[in-house]
Order: sequence, then structure tokens, then C-alpha cells
Amino acid sequence: MNHTGEEALLSRLKLAEKVARAGGEKALEWFHQRDALVVETKYDLQDVVSRADREVEQLIARQISAAYPADGFLGEEYGLQAGTSGYTWVVDPIDGTSPFLNGMPNWCVSVAVLHNGEPVIGVIYAPTYQECYVAAQGHGATLNGRRLQVDPTRTLQNHVTGFGANSHVSPDEVGRILADLLAAGGNFIRLGSGALMLAWVAAGRVVGYYEPYMHAWDCLAGYCLVKEAGGWYHPFNTEGERLLKGAKVLAVAPGAAADLQRIAGI
Repeated sequence: MNHTGEEALLSRLKLAEKVARAGGEKALEWFHQRDALVVETKYDLQDVVSRADREVEQLIARQISAAYPADGFLGEEYGLQAGTSGYTWVVDPIDGTSPFLNGMPNWCVSVAVLHNGEPVIGVIYAPTYQECYVAAQGHGATLNGRRLQVDPTRTLQNHVTGFGANSHVSPDEVGRILADLLAAGGNFIRLGSGALMLAWVAAGRVVGYYEPYMHAWDCLAGYCLVKEAGGWYHPFNTEGERLLKGAKVLAVAPGAAADLQRIAGI
């Protein structure tokens, strides 16, 4: 990335953190008055959305459009607006809406920036934990300003693995994955927020995260964080309409990569 590209990256990084924090504070206001929210379903009864999700996405989208009107924008609630600059913002206003609506702390705001299809910025803000994960291509990953680096000695067997699934994945498939994971000597945890679990991979709290079907807005910020912390991720197809389709998501520290790639069939 040339000097001009570096300036473009760092200015967007600053804005990404700003909008993630602003969105998180707005979401936190709703979290404390969540009984007033009307809950709607999308794909099925487990796939829920509320006014809070929409308001947070609109808040973030307005600030990005004001600063970078030529950038593309993909949000979970309002879809894709194509841009002309080569940069596309990919936003999940509240990842973990079900935990959010049920009073659990494990939800976050996820903001990624793609440049020519590659995630070059990732910011994940978890307001209830007051934790802000920030990464940019070539600049490393941090949590509240502290540098993150995955531990190469952690493996599937001596650490815990994050796992997630939704109704796009059959019960039999979920059972097979977890049986394979346990048979390999591993153990698992599920939070209900894939984006936050990807941030936890970067932070070393879990050794990897696997979900058989996940969308771009759930994973791309976390992917940037994991890569910049020294981990590996399974590429997500960001070309054209493929960006709107779900796919396998795996991000992992090096010591567990071979085991989790085998279990995921990657």
C-alpha cells in the first residue's frame, strides 16, 4: 500500500473506531430499556431484529456516508449500496441480537472495511465489557490499546474452541462437528455472537472459532483482527453478489489450525 493508500487506510481506521463506539453507546442505551423494543423475526423464530439494530446501523451509515460518500456500504439490516472508491464498509450494528434482547452481555458492534475485497480494517466494540478491538492491515491488532498476539503454544487440546450455528445448519451437522471436536480432545464454548468470538480468537481467549454458515457482516472485522494478531482465516468470497451470501467461517491460532481445518472440511 503506497503512502496515499496508507493515509486512506488510517483515516478510515480512525472513523471505524469512532462509529463503532458511537453505535455501541446507542445500542447500550437501548439495552438498558430493551423491554420497550418490539422484536421481529426474519429468517425464523431464532433470527430476530429490533428497532435498536436499525437505529444503530443508520447512525453508523450516516457518519460514514458524510465522510466517504464514494465508499460502498453493506449493513445487515439495509443491504448493499455499491461505491466507486474501492473501499466498502461492512457493518453488523448488533451482533448477538438474541443475547442483547434477553439481557445477556455478549453482543457487540462490528465494523469492517474492505479494500478491493480484502478486509483491511476491523473494529469490534463490546459496550457491556467496555472492550474495543481494533486492527488494520500491517498495523497489528489491539484491545483497548494493548497489542494482541495469538499464542503459538495453544492447541485444540489445551485450549477451548468457539463454535456457532444457526438454522441454516442441520442438527445432524452440528452434532457431527461437535462430536469430531470432542473426539479430537477439544472442548467448545458458544456465546451467541460470532463477531465477538472472532475477536476472542485474536485476544487468545479461544484458540479458534468455527461456524458452518455465517454472513460477511458477522465475520470480516473479526477476520482482520485475527490475521493481524498472527492467526489464520478461511477466505470469504467478497466478489459482487457473493458478499451477500453466507459461507463457512473459520479463524484460528496456528497451533489448532490443522485440527480445525480437518473438522471443518476446509
